[in-house]
Amino acid sequence: MREIFTRIEDNAPITIEVATEIDVVQKEYPWLVSVFIKYAKPKEDEENYTFLELKESLIIALELEKKAVFVGMRVVDGWSELYFYAREPKAHEATVAKLLKEMHYPYESNAVKDAKWDFYEMQLFPSDLEFCHIQSAKIIFLLQEEGDTLLEPREVEFYAVFDTPTQKERFVAHAIDAGFTYKDDLSTEEYDHGVAMTRVQCVSEEAMAPSVESFFEMVQKERGHYEGWSTVFLGDASDEEE
Repeated sequence: MREIFTRIEDNAPITIEVATEIDVVQKEYPWLVSVFIKYAKPKEDEENYTFLELKESLIIALELEKKAVFVGMRVVDGWSELYFYAREPKAHEATVAKLLKEMHYPYESNAVKDAKWDFYEMQLFPSDLEFCHIQSAKIIFLLQEEGDTLLEPREVEFYAVFDTPTQKERFVAHAIDAGFTYKDDLSTEEYDHGVAMTRVQCVSEEAMAPSVESFFEMVQKERGHYEGWSTVFLGDASDEEE
């Protein structure tokens, strides 16, 4: 499974695509391979692959040959940075050169030892908060697909669960001070002490991001677990939930 999200680095947004489920034994792929590609239009008499087609062709070729496994991509300053973990430091070179030179894409490639996959964990894999924003974006996408403009304020429910009732009570007090409203207690299979809080707002990404971050941070402060949010599609009775 791959996820796409935005991260701020050096005060600038970068787009990251990451494979969050990788079915390989990491120690068998100790080499971090980077392939930096800058788009260049092919000559008129050549097949006009789009960049996405080229990227997927490269991933498929390396993975089918069991030379490397794709772990993610970053888009920075017009360059697409593709990252793989490989069995050997140079096993990818022939495949990369064949595909990219034929399509006339300027590129750079490098390999460094990273047996513990530190780059993947630190630079590509989403943080807990970034996962929250990823799930939030999915809800917003589904609302848009149904024709919701996202700009009409409506009640949004946020959920959290805790190990103890004291943690929950302290959290509720902080959330109310922050502008949320208590709605109901809730429980899950794992946690008996949960709560639903609400806030009336529009559900665009720009509006939801600070609300999700504020709620998440308050939950973390009380060592609880953020359980996402839900709302209604205006003009329909159905709920969209994480």
